[in-house]
Amino acid sequence: MVRKVSVKLLIPLWLLLWVMPSYGELIDRIVAIVNEDVITLSELDEAVSPYARQIRSGLYDTEKERQMLFKVRHDILERMIDRKVTEQQGKKLGVSVSETNVDHRIEQIKEEHYYTEKELKKALSAEGYTLEEYRKQIRGELLGIKLINIEVKSKIAVTEEEIQDYYAGHKDVYGEKKKYHLRTILVRVPSWQRGEDKLRAQKKTEAIAIQLRSGMPFEEVAKKYSADETAKDGGDIGWFSIEELSTELQETVRWMDQGDVSPALETAHGYQILLLEEIKESAVKTLKEARMEIQERIYRDMVEERYDTWLKDLRADSYIKVVQ
Repeated sequence: MVRKVSVKLLIPLWLLLWVMPSYGELIDRIVAIVNEDVITLSELDEAVSPYARQIRSGLYDTEKERQMLFKVRHDILERMIDRKVTEQQGKKLGVSVSETNVDHRIEQIKEEHYYTEKELKKALSAEGYTLEEYRKQIRGELLGIKLINIEVKSKIAVTEEEIQDYYAGHKDVYGEKKKYHLRTILVRVPSWQRGEDKLRAQKKTEAIAIQLRSGMPFEEVAKKYSADETAKDGGDIGWFSIEELSTELQETVRWMDQGDVSPALETAHGYQILLLEEIKESAVKTLKEARMEIQERIYRDMVEERYDTWLKDLRADSYIKVVQ
């Protein structure tokens, strides 16, 4: 429920005087009220400034630039409101971030990017920030992390049932996958051969197919007639998933049963006959192998979902007014 609180009671008298026009000039004004705190126009402008510069240097047409500036201004104001309610909740719970915490995080950032203090300040300046503004931003992020740990993460536990349900519901990722054990007989047709030579190769392949249908063992026929390098092994080309086969072979193999011999197939190498010797199904990852990965994924999704709910609840219990 939104508490109907008078704006005057929320804002100290000195602040109301500070934002009032003086000598006909508006020094600053309030753009949002968040419980007992306010966000001023100058604070919003300062936060928007780096993004606005990037947009204005993007050579967009006037209308597109206007729309992008409006959206980024709206989004940043919403983030500033989120930060205010988060900071207020932190104070209520007695959670704080020390200067030492901020120093430590900034040192980590410098190490990650191989920055000296001078280089960090230069990089921040290029983005339109001072070091002090950046410290304020880091403090807000660290406070948010602490609050998420207390208010969200500490209340989440992933159950074995949830892990099993996720595994069962994602067969495309973790489930069983078919593998095909294939043998081939190849009658080569080099690309330079003339039409009659291609026809002769086709007829030879059909004659081989007749021998196979009459009961001749595939391995013996392959050793005798196949031009493939696997002929000495009875045409054994090994195990394949459907995705590993060429486009020409995929549709044929997909509809074959174990023990089937294909018709003569025209491929990039010539004419081929396939024997589907065996089909087996194996799990891409067993539940045991996938358990930690699934647990982390579920946990991450739950944190995101519950953080969004927690933040919405904080906002719903706050007095928030955006001043146009």
